[in-house]
Amino acid sequence: MAVETLPLLLVIGGVALMVMEAFAPGAHFVVIGTALLVAGIAGLLFAPLAAPIALAVIVLVVGGISLWVYRHFDIYEGTDEGKTEGSDSLRGKTGYVVERVTERDGRVKIEGGGFSSRYAARTTTGDIAEGTDIIVTDPGGGNVLTVEALDGRDDIDRELDRGREE
Repeated sequence: MAVETLPLLLVIGGVALMVMEAFAPGAHFVVIGTALLVAGIAGLLFAPLAAPIALAVIVLVVGGISLWVYRHFDIYEGTDEGKTEGSDSLRGKTGYVVERVTERDGRVKIEGGGFSSRYAARTTTGDIAEGTDIIVTDPGGGNVLTVEALDGRDDIDRELDRGREE
């Protein structure tokens, strides 16, 4: 394989990864895709940069910058918060209402809620207005969360109330 074809392969690979990102957002394909694309274009435009070592350095530098930008600007709303371990790990998490929550409809943003920190939500205690702080009382399998407005009580108070009810 000629050295001149390597930058072209990097461009093709970078574009392919960025297209894949459109189908699987949050998977960080865009970070490496950007790095490959920039390195490939640099190699095509500037012949001295077409050497494999120079391209590797460009990929590493641009990849690092892309990752920093990706995380610093919180692309995909909270991707740097970490993954949830399952729907049960959402129980007790706090957040706030982004779209009025009723018994039938609503959306919330959960702090540390995984790749996408926005969830459909319902309440059993009446409507919860936009901007209100909430706590997840039932993760419901992760598809639709049951939430309550935070009322100043902590987790211990809620557990004591649950114990009294049972």
